[in-house]
Amino acid sequence: MEKENIELKIRELIDKIRPFLINDGGNLEFVKFEDGIVYVKLLGACENCGMMDVTLKDGIEQLITNEIEEVKEVRKID
Repeated sequence: MEKENIELKIRELIDKIRPFLINDGGNLEFVKFEDGIVYVKLLGACENCGMMDVTLKDGIEQLITNEIEEVKEVRKID
């Protein structure tokens, strides 16, 4: 799959997740996809949430890696 298509699919998946994060006062922004890694920025309540690492790895990363085989990991950046 081309990088542009992968990024489009990543954005679509993030758009499906976003309402749940917004409901809890947070948000998630796609930054880039590079070398099999999706970089995201956490916003609002998600920035300082104690459960964000669990949400990121067990929720967001799991969903994206299950749907897009080219994605190996999701990392947050500040």
